[in-house]
Amino acid sequence: MKPFKSTLLFVTLCFPYFQIALATGKGDWLSLRWSMKPVPIQTRWATDVSPDNVLPEYPRPQMVRSEWQNLNGLWEYAVASWDADIPSQFDGEILVPFPIESALSGVQRVLLPTQRLWYRRTIKKPDTHGGKRVLLHFGAVDWRAAVFLNGKLLGRHMGGYQHFSFDITASLQEGDNELVVSVLDPSNLGPNPCGKQSLRPRRILYTAVSGIWQTVWMETVPPTYISDLYMTPDIDANCLNLRVNTSDTSGSVIEAIAYAGTQAITSTSGPAGRMLDLGIPFAHLWIPADPFLYHLKIRLRRNGHVVDSVTSYFGMRKIAVQQDSTGMPRLFLNNKYTFQLGVLDQGYWPEGLYTAPTDSALAFDIRMMKDMGFNTIRKHVKLEPDRWYYHADSLGMLVWQDMVPCADEDYYSTSQFEQENNENLYQLHNFPSIVMWILFNEGWGKYDQKRLTEWMKQADPSRVINGHSGENLDTYSDTPVRDRWISSDVTDIHYYPGPYIAPALPGKARVLGEWGGVRVITPGHQWAPKTGWGYVEVSAARFAERYKYMMGRLKLYEQQGLSAAIYTQPYDVEAEENGFMTYDRKVMKISVEEMKKVNTW
Repeated sequence: MKPFKSTLLFVTLCFPYFQIALATGKGDWLSLRWSMKPVPIQTRWATDVSPDNVLPEYPRPQMVRSEWQNLNGLWEYAVASWDADIPSQFDGEILVPFPIESALSGVQRVLLPTQRLWYRRTIKKPDTHGGKRVLLHFGAVDWRAAVFLNGKLLGRHMGGYQHFSFDITASLQEGDNELVVSVLDPSNLGPNPCGKQSLRPRRILYTAVSGIWQTVWMETVPPTYISDLYMTPDIDANCLNLRVNTSDTSGSVIEAIAYAGTQAITSTSGPAGRMLDLGIPFAHLWIPADPFLYHLKIRLRRNGHVVDSVTSYFGMRKIAVQQDSTGMPRLFLNNKYTFQLGVLDQGYWPEGLYTAPTDSALAFDIRMMKDMGFNTIRKHVKLEPDRWYYHADSLGMLVWQDMVPCADEDYYSTSQFEQENNENLYQLHNFPSIVMWILFNEGWGKYDQKRLTEWMKQADPSRVINGHSGENLDTYSDTPVRDRWISSDVTDIHYYPGPYIAPALPGKARVLGEWGGVRVITPGHQWAPKTGWGYVEVSAARFAERYKYMMGRLKLYEQQGLSAAIYTQPYDVEAEENGFMTYDRKVMKISVEEMKKVNTW
């Protein structure tokens, strides 16, 4: 073929793609290398995602530095046998951090327990002059990850919900560096806590999630740097208990300055790695109606010089079980009785599964529930990225945080469960919105409840501990009522559609951990119309009337001693169609204004 003809053919074939790239404002080849796979329904945020716009926000809002690089975007991927070495050829490209099973990954493929998922990309070496270190961070990888740089194993991590990182300075070379990640994930067929993920999704079980599902990023830090913060507010003593850990504590001095807006109000200093008291006189308390957050600036000094600094925030709040004026144990926020009216949030998205398409989408659910008159979200058998809790802190939403259930009763499963719980409590400790830890749910994977409840209370005495939510639905339990919530701060039942009230036991607040579950069929906004499901069903025309009646009964139980109630659920999830919103977040089954009126306490 003559050169002119070959050029003409090339232009003819490629011109439509150039038009698409120009029309979408992305005049590069990235938009041609990736596309979202089809899904039955999708949210409005899915169209905002592109290879050069993938969750660009800073992923760690409670410890912020300026020198960082987001590694989200297109990576190579391959699926091989579980025992295979690094493949010489990869299958294609995947959009990180969306799980491989999701539509937004561009792959939408099931990963089997007999398979290993591989990722690969190149990274540039940052400036390391002056002894700077480079840290590689993973928000979360489900489930067992191994990370390699330039063919060298950096390390491994087990756990699908916890952050982990590596100092990669010694393994970096000038120019391009090859970063490879391998992942094994048995989903619901292994010893790993996996929540409601299932390789056979149905009813209350949802599509499995594998691989990288939170932001991957690098940051450059000084030779000696601040590694993490541990903050506990104490409103009775008017102070914040603060510990600043560093990579090297010898000769390291911490300075902490608290700000109300732009006004510095108090400061403290002391050795790194020690607990410091940051006095907060006349504290502006954090409550859902007024979620006031103090800003915090922390400096690390060595030999009189500032060598590192980070910014953070905190809220002054207290949660406890205390007696009301009649002597009844209730949930008190900042020494005042506050009824906690909430929803059961599964944290799923049609196009991203575990991963919200955008940060705006992540905040939307919280904002919408608050607009509807709720003040609490129970995050159900899943941990979220830090930015979700940041939005809860900022918008003013109380959070009950579930542990992800133990997979089995064998030693390997229970050891993994306890290790992950320990990491969970530490990872999420600083978020003031979190007021309750939930250990077990409906008997799923339950064992050693007394020992583990008491461990949890010792690990974090600053929060309410719920040892077993919905113990009444543990079909294998023959425990006497007096011991069903042993060592727990609350008694907690589930009752569908409900409502109902938990038993009264000495010193324990009474909560309704789950209720509701009313299905309203919404044609055109269903994930699986033929298999859609709910605990009970009403027509769209009668839903508001039914909900108003149920809330009337709930308020009677509150007068009898109920301190909280968690409705199932804010939005439909796959085949489970009992949300206030459809799964695509496009249809409100009851108007926001009407919901808020009914929910006003």
